[in-house]
Amino acid sequence: MIRPVLQDDAFLADVDHATATQPEALHVWWLGQSGYLVAHNSTHLVLDPYLSESLSEKYAATDKPHTRMTERVVAPERLVGISLVTSSHNHTDHLDAQTLLPLFASNPMAQLIVPAENLAFAAERLGSSTNLMALGIGETVTLGSVQVTAVPAAHDELLPCYAGYVLKIGSWTLYHSGDTLLYPGMAEKLAPFAPDIAFLPINGRLPERHVSGNLWGDEAAQLAKAIGARRAIPCHYELFTFNTEPPDLFIQTCDTLSQPYTVLRAGERLTLPAV
Repeated sequence: MIRPVLQDDAFLADVDHATATQPEALHVWWLGQSGYLVAHNSTHLVLDPYLSESLSEKYAATDKPHTRMTERVVAPERLVGISLVTSSHNHTDHLDAQTLLPLFASNPMAQLIVPAENLAFAAERLGSSTNLMALGIGETVTLGSVQVTAVPAAHDELLPCYAGYVLKIGSWTLYHSGDTLLYPGMAEKLAPFAPDIAFLPINGRLPERHVSGNLWGDEAAQLAKAIGARRAIPCHYELFTFNTEPPDLFIQTCDTLSQPYTVLRAGERLTLPAV
């Protein structure tokens, strides 16, 4: 079992220290899978979190056991001061009631952005205690100091129930792809955003493992280069034993393309100093 770099009290202490001593910087922590905590000034965002054992429990007695590789970084109810949460699609590792309900109990004013197509599903899964906001593909909303644009994603198919998000916070632009394959015109659609960070899955697609489609590591690196990302960060690996790939191919391709990147470990922080 992989232990996070920082976990529980140590993780929360790092969040408090970073945001108190460098409030103007951009801080990013990997929560595992496709989940991130992002902080700038007094704004804290959580992107596609999965911080429970719900899938391991659900599939324990089946032919598709979701055996954990990495311990949980932090209990969701311990994340406080959160104003915005995203869910890119309805799969449980991106829309998990056992993560989101405790998170929103601790942050009752936070908003959860979901693709417009998924609003009814999310409301049924989470109930009325969560502040849901539907965002259609191509639409933009501003919440406090954060601007969010929903962009297409192709999780096997290019459908409106799958989204990526471009988030503008301070002077930074972040692209969280959600789960996606490459699709025609993808790079041309994303390049105008010129993201400072692109969070991209690298676990690929293996039908024999019942794994829905995602980028392989080399494809993630190539996409980051094509859209002019100033930094690429790989995700969606090292959570479940049946659904993972090492970041080696991503790293090798980034090096070949001279694409800047950072490989975070669970619970680890990246800080970009204020410009």
